Amino acid sequence: MSLAFLSSLFGKKKEEATPSEVEEVNVEELEEKVETREENEQLTQLMDRVNEIENDIPRIKISVDTLKKNIQELRDDIERLDKTIKDVMMLYEVISQEINPFKEQMGQENPLSNEIQELRKEIEDLKMELAQVKNDIKVLAGYGVDLDSIIYEVLAEV
Repeated sequence: MSLAFLSSLFGKKKEEATPSEVEEVNVEELEEKVETREENEQLTQLMDRVNEIENDIPRIKISVDTLKKNIQELRDDIERLDKTIKDVMMLYEVISQEINPFKEQMGQENPLSNEIQELRKEIEDLKMELAQVKNDIKVLAGYGVDLDSIIYEVLAEV
């Protein structure tokens, strides 16, 4: 009997070993399923985020285009303001040279005022020459010289 008892004990142990192997296989399968489920959840979260980003891209593009347009308008406005400021500064320079009692001192420092002074001098010289030409014409007319023929000859030479 003891042999039967021992063999039954060993047989039961063998039978008991089989369910533990099944449990090990089931535990491995369960671990794989859990890992697969976690991976699927992560993939789902990633896909949701990708979809959100894809939905945001057109709005971002429109915003960028609007900003580009606004920046170009600002550049145009700045260029117009710059031109206006330059014009005002030139006008200020001319007016301040006319009114300023220190214009001679400033004229030496500013090239624009130097040019204006040179132009004034040339205008004064031309006025003097015109006055001399008028006087000469009056004198010639007083002596009976034919001014029309002289004018035609000068014009023909030019």
